[in-house]
Amino acid sequence: MNLSTTYLGLTLAHPFMLGASPLADDLDTVKRIEDGGAAAIVLRSLFEEQITMAESGRIHHMDPLDAQFAGTLAGFPMPDRFALGPDEYLAHLQRVKAAVRIPVIASLNGTNSESWLKFARRIQQAGADALELNMYEVATSADESSAALEFQIRNVVVELKQSLKISIAVKLGPFFTAFGHLARQLDEARTDGLVLFNRFYQPDIDIRSMKAAPHLELSTSAELLLRLRWMALLHSRVRCSLALTGGVAEPADGIKALLAGAHAVQMVSAIMRHGPPYFAAMREGLTRWMEAQEFATIDAFRGRVDGQPGDTEIAERGNYIRTLQSWAPHAH
Repeated sequence: MNLSTTYLGLTLAHPFMLGASPLADDLDTVKRIEDGGAAAIVLRSLFEEQITMAESGRIHHMDPLDAQFAGTLAGFPMPDRFALGPDEYLAHLQRVKAAVRIPVIASLNGTNSESWLKFARRIQQAGADALELNMYEVATSADESSAALEFQIRNVVVELKQSLKISIAVKLGPFFTAFGHLARQLDEARTDGLVLFNRFYQPDIDIRSMKAAPHLELSTSAELLLRLRWMALLHSRVRCSLALTGGVAEPADGIKALLAGAHAVQMVSAIMRHGPPYFAAMREGLTRWMEAQEFATIDAFRGRVDGQPGDTEIAERGNYIRTLQSWAPHAH
């Protein structure tokens, strides 16, 4: 039984890897994650704002000590509130690489390449096996078009590919007018992988203080379907690797991701719930299913549940109508 897969040009023993999270902040925990069976590790993201603050004392070209920008920048934590600053991040990356034998992928979170180019090269020099770009941006300005936002994301990839030798994966949210078109643009820009999808952490409203309140919950299988849909639609339509993240809570979820076309499955919430040994449980669940289905390799079934055949737009519309018509109220 061969569970190996290739992601970003890296050979993984199996598809289940740790996604970007605080779990990789502690070196002892990192070793437990490897011992628990993770195929690779993505370090937590270093934010663009941390880099610019360390280099120039500014966030998005604004001085946080200037009163006129105080309100705009009030939501950003002070540098000492981050677990790892830019220099500490590089040192931690080197320690993790020395401590484990599995691939280690660094992560940058931001919206443009202006501050990333030089630092990305330092990440490469520190020994990262690949780089994940977490393109987390919510277009709140009515003056910014979707085309402009997509052009900016594509340019980040183009500029970084010109200066880096290691592979680059782009982690995106699903809320684009034509996500398939953006994926094709990034693929043509020679991105090495796409990670579907970023989780958007929407604030709640505290009705006592009448203010926005941070809200964070671990993901569940309920978040999986959107990711499966786009994974299936993109599989065989882009050249680059595909990773699914979010909503993988049990072995069946991971198997669905592979059937939809994923090369790798990133996990965070399930590992926070069950601990690093859960990677072994995911691997064992996959092995049992493959034995029952008589599959000797992952490639034998990866992408078997592809996007709709023929005209995908019409087929998607038909699936939408069929789904609505399938519901019926319970008889009383």
